[in-house]
Amino acid sequence: MTVVYKLLLYLHILSAIISIGPFFALIPLVNKMRGAEIIEQNAYVVIFRTAIRLAKHAGHVLVATGILLVYAGSWSWKSSWIIITVLILLSSLFFLARAFSPKLRKLNEPDQDKGRIIGLLRRSIWIYLALLLIMLGFMVMKPDLWQP
Repeated sequence: MTVVYKLLLYLHILSAIISIGPFFALIPLVNKMRGAEIIEQNAYVVIFRTAIRLAKHAGHVLVATGILLVYAGSWSWKSSWIIITVLILLSSLFFLARAFSPKLRKLNEPDQDKGRIIGLLRRSIWIYLALLLIMLGFMVMKPDLWQP
């Protein structure tokens, strides 16, 4: 294993941690939003958006280093774990685009059911975490579901 490969692998793992970690921190935050006053709620929304932005940028590094690792390593693009991870990645990107920002915008609109929106945010966090952890599982276990 070359130094460059080890560095890429390190960056890949670090970016995976950074792209998953903030969503675990959002779980208690979303619980605090339920009883928050408007000023406090706005601060929580800023934290929420910052965590999502951090996770998205870490995801860019994750994808870039993943592509470089496949080219630098002995993996085939036809490996089952790579194909499934890419498919889940694409679905998670679609989900991420629709899961948080529209709900966060609705929180500040008048006559919105704050409890319902917060429940939807909590549900979105858990769904997104599930997608991320499934991808992580495929990357770590590298199951051979079919031969390339």
